[in-house]
Amino acid sequence: MNTILASPSLHRPRTRVAVIGAGPGGLASAMLLAASGARVTLFEKDEVVGGRTRTLTSPEGYSFDLGPTFFLYPRILKEIFRRCGAELEGEVDLRRLDPQYRLVFEGPSRSRTQLDCSSDFDRMEAELAKFAPDDAKGLRPFICENRAKLDAFRPVLERAFEGPLDMVKWDMIRALPLLRPWATVDQDLSRHFRDPRVRLAFSFQTKYLGMSPFRCPSLFTILSYLEYEHGIFHPIGGCGAVSRAMARVAERLGVEIRLSTPVERIAFEGNRARGIESGGRRHEAEAVVVNADFAHAIPKLIPAELRRDWSDAKIEKARYSCSTFMLYLGLDRTFPELAHHTVVLSEEYKRNIAEIEGGAIPDVPSFYVQNAGATDPTLAPPGHTALYMLVPVPNLLKRPDWPAQAARYREIALDRLQAIGLPDLRPHIRYERIVAPQDWENDYAVGFGATFNLSHELPQMLYFRPGNRFRDVQGVYLVGGGTHPGSGLPVIYEGARITTGLLAKDLGLSGEASRPTAAGDLAGATRAAAFGLER
Repeated sequence: MNTILASPSLHRPRTRVAVIGAGPGGLASAMLLAASGARVTLFEKDEVVGGRTRTLTSPEGYSFDLGPTFFLYPRILKEIFRRCGAELEGEVDLRRLDPQYRLVFEGPSRSRTQLDCSSDFDRMEAELAKFAPDDAKGLRPFICENRAKLDAFRPVLERAFEGPLDMVKWDMIRALPLLRPWATVDQDLSRHFRDPRVRLAFSFQTKYLGMSPFRCPSLFTILSYLEYEHGIFHPIGGCGAVSRAMARVAERLGVEIRLSTPVERIAFEGNRARGIESGGRRHEAEAVVVNADFAHAIPKLIPAELRRDWSDAKIEKARYSCSTFMLYLGLDRTFPELAHHTVVLSEEYKRNIAEIEGGAIPDVPSFYVQNAGATDPTLAPPGHTALYMLVPVPNLLKRPDWPAQAARYREIALDRLQAIGLPDLRPHIRYERIVAPQDWENDYAVGFGATFNLSHELPQMLYFRPGNRFRDVQGVYLVGGGTHPGSGLPVIYEGARITTGLLAKDLGLSGEASRPTAAGDLAGATRAAAFGLER
């Protein structure tokens, strides 16, 4: 008599995982965990997915990305989609930009020098040679050096840091000579480029982390390298379209996404998480993944008596990135002369940074503008423009009186647009929305309005950053810019692979969906998609 023995695993209940927050990290984690066999419920307080990587829409027909507008290094997300039985290119229409962006350097009396930055090295050398011939020769050595730097540091960025000894593993020791931890980004670039404008062209990217190139560790020269080596992309429909695609794939895998469902707290038995509480109801889970902003959410979600390493006092005393003042403008005309991405670097750029770090609001700020209509006609009605403007400003810890400053700063921001040759836009505004630091905190749950999260100084990186497996309790895991490896869409996606790999190991899930492939260049290391404002 033949008998068929059923595998015990067929009768074992699926592991329940609660994910708090549908930002990029939460969506990626939900996808990977569902592909590993978990029963995943994703709780999102807002009506839409994406966190800071969402789409804002207006009744007049204008659409804007709330935060990130650059999409860099898609390889990591492509690998995540493939592990989940989908293809990123089949879900999102990605357009590579060239030129990638336009830089405008302001000089005396508001004179301007323009640089159209290309990932075609011949074209980029020709652009640099227009005003810094000697520095044009430094481009390829810079690229080669940073390619080696990323190759050396990639294993570090692809693994968890669970204890102090992880800081002295062989991959860290081997990478140190290339990382030059004693130097800043600006100091490191001076070995290749003498003209301070060229150094700014390859270092303004530290603002994606909310940091200054004159303080940021030299590791982060890889930020600009990633742009030139791998390109910058625009997803048709904006970066919010990527978030929506991730949600679609997650739901196909069985993830239950509950929108408009804020989580009040994580439920504990002793120091072990047993689920979450939302709307006065408890939802049981064997593990909880937190994608909500670390500084804003952790004091609310985890009782103070359970947090030894990250007490309320330590969270408040940590160093945070700057904030941003945002203008989203629906305009009744187009600007064919305006690039897709434009970054204006004030003559007083260094002073701007010192003002922001000291809590002063710059009167002649540097800023960033996206004119997505140069590539994407879906974001505004015909003949109209959805214009996005970002100005780095102090966070609420540095400048708590922001509510009294917002109206004045709107006028400064609108006037500054003349630096890129635009006329007074006030008569053309048909829709307008402002997001100032207090709005980031109150409306979007960003701690202290610090849109780039915890700063990326060496004392707040790797083991010293909040752990992917939160070390103070059991059963709680972190994803997003507040944990290792840090901020920026590619890095957050890689962080989701690290975190879900730990969770899968702890709970006996299939690890296959969370392991990087041999081809997986993390690379994404460290770059925020878009003047990055991710959760």
